[in-house]
Amino acid sequence: MKRSMWKEYRRFFIRLAVFLLLLYLAFMKVLFLKQVKGMDMFPSLKDGDLVLGYRLQKEFRTNDIIAYEEEGTLHFGRVIAKEGDQVKISDGGEVTINGVAESSQIWYPDYDGGDLDYPFQVPENTLFILGDYRTDTMDSRNYGAIPVEQVKGKVITLLRRRGL
Repeated sequence: MKRSMWKEYRRFFIRLAVFLLLLYLAFMKVLFLKQVKGMDMFPSLKDGDLVLGYRLQKEFRTNDIIAYEEEGTLHFGRVIAKEGDQVKISDGGEVTINGVAESSQIWYPDYDGGDLDYPFQVPENTLFILGDYRTDTMDSRNYGAIPVEQVKGKVITLLRRRGL
């Protein structure tokens, strides 16, 4: 009887180890859970929100919210243009992509176009990223187009901190 109990314990611990290994691989290689710092994407993402993202995303569409690393810091932003697109930000803050006014609803006005010369042609293997709170954010207007290699993943859902 003792021997069969030890067999069951051993089976349980092997299953537990396999489960923990799969969980580890899922969150280290496939998914990510990050806390938003700052107000770059306000009101879409607020300081302290938790986001769940997908690391393996390689193709991005306009209006996708992504996590990317710039100057050693994790940022969140919205893809507004992809490689080959032409972006223009007027002195008044109006954003046009390929001659068409930006279609996403932005709650706060843009102010300046940052340090880039417009119209700006988005280079190959890069994305043009803007934060939703454009009056007080660092994004492609300051950094230029973000290389796809710096993208950590696409945000797939968010968990509000106050809801936990």
